[in-house]
Amino acid sequence: MLSRAREARVRDVLASHPPGTNQTYCLEHLAAAVKILPGHLADLAAFVRSLRERVVDRRRVLAIIAGGLLAAPLAAEAQQAGKVYRIGMLETRSTILNMANIDAFRQGLLELGYKEGQNLEIVYRSSDGRDQRFPGLASELVRLQVDLILTRGTPAALAAKSATRTIPVVMAASGDPVGSGLVASLGRPGGNVTGLSLYNVEIYAKRVELLRELVPRLTRIAGLFNMSNPVLPLQWKEVERAARHLGIQPQLLDVRRSEDLSRAFDAAAKQHAQALIVGLDGVTQGNLRPIAELAAKQRLPSIYGSKEYVDVGGLITYGVSDPSVYHGAATFVDKIFKGAKPADLPIEQPTKFELIINLKTAKVLGLTIPQSLLQQADQVIE
Repeated sequence: MLSRAREARVRDVLASHPPGTNQTYCLEHLAAAVKILPGHLADLAAFVRSLRERVVDRRRVLAIIAGGLLAAPLAAEAQQAGKVYRIGMLETRSTILNMANIDAFRQGLLELGYKEGQNLEIVYRSSDGRDQRFPGLASELVRLQVDLILTRGTPAALAAKSATRTIPVVMAASGDPVGSGLVASLGRPGGNVTGLSLYNVEIYAKRVELLRELVPRLTRIAGLFNMSNPVLPLQWKEVERAARHLGIQPQLLDVRRSEDLSRAFDAAAKQHAQALIVGLDGVTQGNLRPIAELAAKQRLPSIYGSKEYVDVGGLITYGVSDPSVYHGAATFVDKIFKGAKPADLPIEQPTKFELIINLKTAKVLGLTIPQSLLQQADQVIE
């Protein structure tokens, strides 16, 4: 229960901002009262965001602050009193390239009562598309004594698990957490790792089918995959299986470093590839724009695993919404900070996938997108 002393302080702050002639308070006055509280509860934060340019009656302000928080659980107030949670983010690329996902993660945390500068600190480390950097970066986060590590991709999660057996690790995305040895099972992970898995080998067959629909006379398809990533060989096998089932010859372009990209696209040209499917891992995520530009230069219709590629000029993406995954990862973080053990939190898998088409790129490539594909699309960029 909110103490009388704290309630009095809330009232004093409100009183220090005299209402206007219409007896109203603007957002800034409400924020002044909120600042003296030991955190931001989700419902209060949502109310503050909804105000923006509006004004509210002072009695309603008092009712929301005093009444709403009076009914708040004691645990929520105690949790945020003085404790600053430090989260280490172990990522595949820079904050600039990853901003949409970082913002989604921050928003998810904010809705659960965690705000940077008050009770939250985020320590960001990126491999910049070089998976071999992950072990060193993971060890650095451990030395910085973060309370939790958020990872993207199997190599990052493996590095984090190797660096610590005690600090919780939440996967924002991973390929095959069971097959790669990250967790014992999806239902009961065991150890200190949990989170979300994007493991869905069948989705690669769907991507091959979409390319066939886009290029009806498709006979040769190239695949840009980092075969040093432990989960990508299985995905490439699915591409091979699906392609051969449709009478298409698959060609593997093994890219393990940024420097491999130009050579890979030259090999695709020599083999007269007619389309490209891009695997999702740190190397390709760290080179979004170069890959899209090389595909356009060689006039290769290409399909990707996340919207970010389409945003920088890729043709088509079919996969999970990355921001929604990061937003969901915040729930795991909150549960762990409130006492849950990663070993007991089941791995979650996505159930919804989105198809996005970039008509600008189609025009550059001289392609006409079939109406059947446009009708399936969740978003069309014109």
